[in-house]
Amino acid sequence: MTRTWKAALLAGALLIAPAVTHADAGDDEAVAVHDRVLVLDSHADVLLPSTPKRYYLDGRNSRVDFPRLEQGGVDAIVLAVAVGPGPRDAAGVAAARREADEKLARIKAFAASDPARVGLARSAADVERLSREGKVAVLVAFQNARSIGKDIAQIDRLYSDGVRIFAFDHAGHNDFADSSRPQPGEPVAEHRGLSPLGRQAVAKLNDLGVLIDVSQLSTDALLQTVTLSRAPVAATHSAARALVDNGRNLDDAELDAIRAKGGVVQVTPFTSYLTLPDQASRDRISAIRASYGLPADYASTYDGSEALPEAQRSAYLDALSGARTKASLSDFVDHIDYIAKRIGWQHVGIGSDFDHGAGVAGFDSAADAPNVTRELLRRGYSEDQIAAIWGGNFLRALRAAEGAKKRQIQVYRLR
Repeated sequence: MTRTWKAALLAGALLIAPAVTHADAGDDEAVAVHDRVLVLDSHADVLLPSTPKRYYLDGRNSRVDFPRLEQGGVDAIVLAVAVGPGPRDAAGVAAARREADEKLARIKAFAASDPARVGLARSAADVERLSREGKVAVLVAFQNARSIGKDIAQIDRLYSDGVRIFAFDHAGHNDFADSSRPQPGEPVAEHRGLSPLGRQAVAKLNDLGVLIDVSQLSTDALLQTVTLSRAPVAATHSAARALVDNGRNLDDAELDAIRAKGGVVQVTPFTSYLTLPDQASRDRISAIRASYGLPADYASTYDGSEALPEAQRSAYLDALSGARTKASLSDFVDHIDYIAKRIGWQHVGIGSDFDHGAGVAGFDSAADAPNVTRELLRRGYSEDQIAAIWGGNFLRALRAAEGAKKRQIQVYRLR
């Protein structure tokens, strides 16, 4: 988007956005700042016809479709070729690869859909160039090596297809690394972090200049990745465990390690990572669980549901999706604040995880992105800091990952 057109869109977006107005961070200032900074979302999912409707906005729309990206003044979006947990036998890997390939095809089709308004980025420089040209930049990420089984050569194929951010895990361990969320029947740790294959993959990703995403890794796997990597890493959609003790969140030692490597932690507006359920939510969830024959008391909303037949479990998860009171925009920025104070504002950013369950009151789609800028202004962040949080920090880490590739090429030439 040209900056003047972006500003016009933002003015309208702020007028129709959820009411979170603050007297000391007015709309005019928020529009001006949001217009000037490069706004980048470091992680969003891809919806398929088979995706459960609970992940859609109002049951039918994407939270990061082009109209919402435009309305929210989002200049760059990282779309993930992601699969969830599942079998790791030959049939399971083949099914996961089909899903991944379908998502990759949809990302490429979106990036090619309107050359005057959107384009595929293969580097940090591409993102900046496309933004200057008034286009939305699309970066391709990969998540969950379950879809490539044990075939490390698939990383080269993914790179040639445009993947520039790579995450080893989702829920459940795979042949590359342990997950922060083992699935029922899995040990807490299968590899005690990275497997030998995962260690090889870190080196390969560095050689290719791919930014390694450490979200969803177990603590051991994350710390090993940080140690082995020649380049900074990114946690593209995480939050702070010091505020909410959720296994998907990062503890202070993990935050410190990412900072020490020059990396960045991208905070996600995912309710269950940002707040604990209030009593009304717990009562509603307990009632839903009881209706499906599950114990009302639970440590996690999913305890025991894996034993339900697939259709029944899907209905159960649909019911749960509306049971919790959503976190607020303020709750979301609390996690940005905590991480900024712990490891520095130069090491924090925003990764929505939209279209995979994320969304809070005031930041429920890309259209609401200006509200984040307004809340950061209200809390005293400067324009330079907001520019870093919205995109600069992530692009710095991506550029450093690209630099690791260049250094390796120089070493080869010296030989």
